[in-house]
Formats: sequence, C-alpha cells, structure tokens
Amino acid sequence: FQNEINEVPFFDVQLPYELALKIFRYLGKAELGRCAQVSRTWKILAEDEVLWYRLCQEEGYLLDMSISDHSCWKLALKNCRAREHMLKTNWKNRVGAVSQLRYEPGGVLCDVHSCDGVVMAGYTSGEVRLWDTRTWDYTAPVLAAVPGPGGAGAPPRVSFVRINSSLAVAAYEDGTVSVWSLLLGREPIHHFQHNQRIQALALAPGGTAVATASGFEVKVESPDDKGFWQTPGTFEIQKLVNFLNLVPDVTGSPVAVAAAEDIVYLLRAEDPGKVLHSVYGQPVTCLDVSAREAAFGVKTFGWLLNEPNQILLYNLETTQCVAKVGNSIGDFSCVNLHSSPPNMLVAGNKDRRVRVFDVRRGEAACSLYAHQLGVSAVQMDEWKVVSGGEEGLVCVWDQRMGTKLWEMHARHPVRHVWFNSHSLITANIPEEKNPRGSSITDDDPSVHRKYRGIIYSYEFSVDQLAVESVLPICRSSYDEVTGYNYNIGLAVPYDSI
Repeated sequence: FQNEINEVPFFDVQLPYELALKIFRYLGKAELGRCAQVSRTWKILAEDEVLWYRLCQEEGYLLDMSISDHSCWKLALKNCRAREHMLKTNWKNRVGAVSQLRYEPGGVLCDVHSCDGVVMAGYTSGEVRLWDTRTWDYTAPVLAAVPGPGGAGAPPRVSFVRINSSLAVAAYEDGTVSVWSLLLGREPIHHFQHNQRIQALALAPGGTAVATASGFEVKVESPDDKGFWQTPGTFEIQKLVNFLNLVPDVTGSPVAVAAAEDIVYLLRAEDPGKVLHSVYGQPVTCLDVSAREAAFGVKTFGWLLNEPNQILLYNLETTQCVAKVGNSIGDFSCVNLHSSPPNMLVAGNKDRRVRVFDVRRGEAACSLYAHQLGVSAVQMDEWKVVSGGEEGLVCVWDQRMGTKLWEMHARHPVRHVWFNSHSLITANIPEEKNPRGSSITDDDPSVHRKYRGIIYSYEFSVDQLAVESVLPICRSSYDEVTGYNYNIGLAVPYDSI
C-alpha cells in the first residue's frame, strides 16, 4: 500500500507522503498509536519503519544496527522494552542464576578484574585464570606466565590483574609485568621487568596502554601502529604512588593520573611533571578517572579538623577543580566516576555509608547506611547502586527509594564489583594470603577452600541462559499446571503440591 500512496489526507488538504512523514517524526509512541486508528492511510504512515527506527535509536536500543536489519522496528522496540522491564524486575526480586567462579587447585585469590563479562583472577600460586560469563564458559583457561631464569621454580605471587576488551595484564610480586592478547591465545605478547615491587597497575579501558608504578617511577607501555611495544613515557614521582589510572579515549600518547600520598599528578609525555592537586597533610584515599574528569577523596588531619573529608572533582583539560562534594568525618575509601550516569558519582566511606553525589548541586542526592566495617567497592547506574563492604556483604539498593533490595554475604572483604544490564560480578578477596594451617609453600592444596576467596557471577536474563548450563529443576516456572513435588519454582497454587 505504501508504494501506491502518493498523497495523504490532512484534514482539508492533501500532502505528499514524504512531507506527511516529516510531520509524524515529531510524534511519540502514544501519539503514533492514536494516529494509526484514524484511517487506513494514517495507519500505514504511523507504522512506517523510519519512524519506529528513530524512536528505537532515541531510547538507546539497537544503536549498532541499520534500518534494514529489522523488518518490523515497532516490534523490535516492543521487545527491547519488554526485556528491559524483565531485567529490572529480576534485579529487584533477585531472580536468575548464580555461579561460583572458584579455582580449586590454585592458591589464595589475590586480585580480580572484569570487563564486559570476562573475569580475570590472579592467585598466590602465580597462575592467572579467565572466565567468560557471557557464554557460561567456566573451564577457566590459564594464561601462561613468562618462564623465570633457567625455567626453574614456581612463578611468583600475582599482585594485580587488569583486563579490557582486547588485553589482559598481570603484575607479579617480583616486579614482572605480563601482557596477553585476548585474540591471540594464552602466550604473553609482551612483558617487562621492574627492579622493585609494583605498587599500582592501570590499563586503559578502551585502549592498549599499560601503566605501572614501582618505587618512585611510573612507566607507560603501549604498542605502535606495527604492534611493536614501546615506552611513550617514564615519569619520576617525588613520593610513592598509591593509586594509578589511565585516562580513557585519549588520542595520541597515553595520559595517566597518579596519586602519591597527598599529591595528584597528571602525567603527559609533553608535560611530565604536571601537578593536578597538592595540599600538604591531606593524603588521597581513593581515585577514579573518566574521559574528562578525575575524582579523588582527600583526608584531613589535626589542624584542619574544621574542614571535613571530601571528594574533589577536577577537569583534566583545564586542570581546575570544578566541584567539592562530601562532608564526612570518615575517610572516603572508594569512588566510582567512569561508569556513573552523567553529572553523578558514587562513593563509599569508612563511616559505613554509600553516598550518591550530584556534582551540579554539589550535595549528596542519596545516603545509604550500608556496611558494618566500611565500604570497599561501589558502582551505580540510573536506578540502582551495588556496594561491597569489608565484612563481605554485597548489597543492591534502589537509589530513588533509598531502600535495600537484597544482599549476599561471603567470608572475605568485597574488593571488586562490576555489573551491566543483565549480569553482576563480585569478588571476595582475603586479606591474609598465607592462612594458618597451610604449609610453607604458597600453592599448598591443603588450604581450606573457605580461606581462598571466591568470585560470584549473577545472571538475571534467565530467558537467555544456555539450556545445558542450568539443571531442569532450576528452569521451572509458575505456569506449569502439573508437575513433580520438587519443583523449586512452584510457589502457587498450593493445592498442586
């Protein structure tokens, strides 16, 4: 019919189809639905694929698709909204599947990092493991380490691990750094050595730059256009580095932000000694960096008791402080800026509270009494906050209501929290890497599993789980009329039991 329509009746005039389509572009979903009931011609016009493709893109769905990828964009938008509603309901009611990413033969868990559902973990035995939670591949392939001198002896303990969409990096206790490509296999593509222990490791979220801090030196390594690794910059720092981040989405040479006690440096190759912030006697307690800004917590001492602990937000282009938020007696222990919504950030404090800040107003939009021993990891999106505490508790909060939706407890402190729309990954890492009762060697298999730490993977899109990954007893639903008595999903009606 669309090819046969040349003019569309608009009250007492006739308009060409292209002009009428431009008028309908100003309408939303409800208005288009009402217009579709006017006449047959208007129905064809209101269900034009161009209109619904534009609405789907405006609401943030299927952004990587073109208009020819779907035959009915109205149905595609309906399915996307239904899936989003289902995921939100599953998050609130804790409906889904949970798995433990535990590596039994290894030592104690040392560090965990994740990116887009791929989890990387390092152990005291020196081994580095990967899990891909997107495909439920829990075989945990090991990444081969660089052989030591003479090829003898066990590998050293892993200090830090970092992963992004293309690279995986691990730093060891002896100062060795190994880099693997997620596309090329399990053998490292690059490694380099520091003379001292590594205090901090950073990997650009979307790039290939790696930054390490050892002693009073910060080194940045990245491959060139031909794939050969080089050192774009080596920076000398006056104090020992506590926190290190690489600025994402930087064109040209990598840019790093380093916090060394009470000084915050902006490290560029062309301006190696740029001091972003420095106040004597106010050490930095946490740091996070986005593409244009850096947020860090500062701690006050003695003679500055009238000034509370705060989160400072700096613009990296102008190197000026744009906001000061927070008014707390306790130290800010963690802050998340890069994955928070625009103009928002979330921070955890040793006073056991999680605070969501609106940097435009300079005040806390939400304050949650969360954990008993201080907050160790936080992340938020538009409607929820996930926090982890030193006591091992993971809490999911409804930000707008300020209420706790559910919680999960494990033995060790929560050191890593990551989530997206349909999955959540948390890691409980022990403070004690050599528990009592174990032998002298770090890779003793007799260490009880409760001392080793644990990684949890939650999946809330239960309709998309692989059939072979979940037992049939766990896939049952309420809509079964007849069944067996061991249906764990059967809650009502009671007379069917």
